[in-house]
Order: sequence, then structure tokens, then C-alpha cells
Amino acid sequence: MKILLDKKLVLLLLILGVVFAGQGAYIQLKAVLAQYLLEDAWTRTLQGESRVKPWPWADTWPVARLEFPGGGVHLVILSGATGRTLAFGPGQLAGSAAPGDAGVSIISGHRDTHFRFLKDIRIGDRINIQSRDGQVHRFEITSTRIVDSRRALLPTESLHPALAMITCYPFDALQAGSPYRYVVIAEAVDDVPRTPVMTYRTDT
Repeated sequence: MKILLDKKLVLLLLILGVVFAGQGAYIQLKAVLAQYLLEDAWTRTLQGESRVKPWPWADTWPVARLEFPGGGVHLVILSGATGRTLAFGPGQLAGSAAPGDAGVSIISGHRDTHFRFLKDIRIGDRINIQSRDGQVHRFEITSTRIVDSRRALLPTESLHPALAMITCYPFDALQAGSPYRYVVIAEAVDDVPRTPVMTYRTDT
């Protein structure tokens, strides 16, 4: 236990230390290093603990784990999609379905860190989601689109588990604040009939 705590302390000190190396480097390194602490919190979640905070002052906790085998991506998904949460990992929008449950789970992430891999994803690619009970749910990418966040229609309901993964667009933007979003839709392929039927709402 002491060794584990020492590792956490070292990681946190590294995160704080890179502030002086520049804001851009700070954000990216913080995102990477935080995943180590989140993985530990996810392991404890799988062991039956609930709302496991990855660090004492966190106001979020792991709700699922995402894997994109084709790109070597492994990410812990956090509860909530606030700016503070997204600095450490992709977040599940409050009110959307839990990843792996029936309905649409809306997950947001930054284009220049955790969700950068979305720019290379293709229709037909597979995404795996591990839920809190340890079960792995398999999804297939069915569509990608660029939308205006001021008028976008996002899926809100589905007869089966589905994912809507959202990040800012364009990926190579030099400044933040673009109203455009890149949306990737994935539908479950776990021995259930595929249905394209979804209901949408306007997201502002």
C-alpha cells in the first residue's frame, strides 16, 4: 500500500511540476499521467467499490473503460463531462445511459488528448466498453459526422446500447472555441438485433 501511495504522490508532483513547462505541455502530460491513477481507481471499482475517487479531491469517478483495439487505445471514462473532468479523461454526459446499458451513452473528450484517436477511426471499426460489473460490451462504428454544436441533433434514445463519442473539430485547430463537433456513433454488436432507430434532440 505504501509503495502504491508513493507512486501516486510522484505522479501528482510530476503533474504539478510541468506547469512551468508551458500550458500546452501541461495539459497533455496531465491527461496521460492521470490515466495511471484512473486505472487504479477502475481496478478498485471492478472489485466492488463505488464512486472511487482517483485522488482525494476529485469530484468524479470511473464509470467504464474504453478500448479501441485497432489503435491501441485504453481509456477510463469518468462521470460527468465538465471542463475539469475532461482535463483528466473522457467523460459521460450526465443523464445519458451508462456505457453498456440500453440507450445512448454520450461521451465527450478533448480533440488534442484522449479523443484524438477519433480522427483516424473508420466505419466498421470496433470499440469495446467494460462496464462496472466487469462485462465487456462490443460496439461497431456506424457513422461519423461533423456538426454545429449550436444546432446539432444528438441521439438520446436507442433500443439497444449505443455510444455517441464527441470531440471538438477541426482536430488541428490552433485555438479553442470552434462551434463544430466531430461525432462518432457506435452501436452494440453483442448478440442483439441491430436497429438504426434512434431519437434525437437539439444540443446547444
